[in-house]
Amino acid sequence: MNKSNVYLGTLGILAVSAIVITTVFMALKTNNQDRFSINGSGTVYAKSDIANLEVGLRTGTKKTAAEATAESTLKMDEIIKELKKLNIDEKDIKTTNYNLSPVYNWTDKTGQQLVGYEVSQNLTLKIRDLSKIGEVIAKTTDKGANQIGNINFTIDDEFALKNQARELAIQKAKEKAELIAKQSGMKLGEIKSVYESSDQNPSPIAYSNAKMDLGAGRAEASLVSPSIQSGQNEIKVDVTLVYEVK
Repeated sequence: MNKSNVYLGTLGILAVSAIVITTVFMALKTNNQDRFSINGSGTVYAKSDIANLEVGLRTGTKKTAAEATAESTLKMDEIIKELKKLNIDEKDIKTTNYNLSPVYNWTDKTGQQLVGYEVSQNLTLKIRDLSKIGEVIAKTTDKGANQIGNINFTIDDEFALKNQARELAIQKAKEKAELIAKQSGMKLGEIKSVYESSDQNPSPIAYSNAKMDLGAGRAEASLVSPSIQSGQNEIKVDVTLVYEVK
């Protein structure tokens, strides 16, 4: 190959390289346009319309697994019957735990010895009539429930409320962006993207071992219906708007 061919070939390679470099540069310039991000939060409040409650029982130690199971089944059947009398729908009663366990006793002299069995069983209830919360606690305790708690309040349909919160969040984010742009002399272009996050954390209320708290000599007494206040739930939506900067 003569020198002229080598020279021409080198020029061709350099020309192609220049085109590639220019193309990459223009793409990077386009993709890395200045952006401005701003956050906004919107919060609305609404009264809760659902109470979620855990109701359970734990048997004492029985000599056989059959005895422990029989006692648990008898008491839980009575609890469920009582719930249905209170118009708690079957679809709102869900078994979330059932555990049959051996119980052991350990001493230095004999070591570990099996002394019997116990059953623990829990239901999660969805109570739609909030005026019945106290009555549910009292009635189920009368029927043998001794593990009650983890009450939390929610809203059955949050869709419309989240829409309201989102609208507020976007409005606040836009107002903040316009104010910052005015103060800084920045010129905002179009909104290029929107990011959203929402958070709702219902606060659980502990109310456990209800029947055992009645005190000595009152184990068979009926528990007075406690007063439970549902209050309001907070529905919060956070948005991030990403603007193009002109």
